[in-house]
Amino acid sequence: MIRMSCIHHIFVTFMFLAWLAEGDNYVQDACTVTRYRNICVRTLASFSNTARRSPSKWARAGVSVTIGEVKNVTQDLIGLKKQRVMKGMNIIALSDCIECFEDAVDELYKSLNVLRNLSKSTFDIQMGDLNTWISAALTDEDTCLDGFEGVEGGKQVELLRKWVLNASYVTSNALALVSKLASTGVESLNDP
Repeated sequence: MIRMSCIHHIFVTFMFLAWLAEGDNYVQDACTVTRYRNICVRTLASFSNTARRSPSKWARAGVSVTIGEVKNVTQDLIGLKKQRVMKGMNIIALSDCIECFEDAVDELYKSLNVLRNLSKSTFDIQMGDLNTWISAALTDEDTCLDGFEGVEGGKQVELLRKWVLNASYVTSNALALVSKLASTGVESLNDP
């Protein structure tokens, strides 16, 4: 009886590990189209077993994760402004940066809404809108950093650059996943 229980435990453990490995393959496959693959795998791994091989689900997951990241950076930037440690041109650049990130959040929400309501009859138009809005979000993030070019700012500016760059990497990955969806065409909407 004990031996049978042990065999059952080993079997269940093996099946669980196989299931995890399969999920890992899904996210690895989905992230092959992205520029920042390690970030893609890390941020989207939890979607593996629901998105599986569906380009539309991966695109939606990518945009959802990006919204979370960009909202977090927006809150971090607002917190940095409240600390009042930046002076002169840096505080102006920080205010501009916050505005850019708020615009990016709006564009990403519009994108997510489209991804939740994909239609075969308007697929090409929707893909164009998604490309426009996610590209605009990426431009907003890049514009944020423009205000800090050639400026001395110490730890706060370096931290800000790190936050913004990470958000732009996640956004770039979302754009790549949307581009993959667009390239697979309207037929991909039949995926489970």
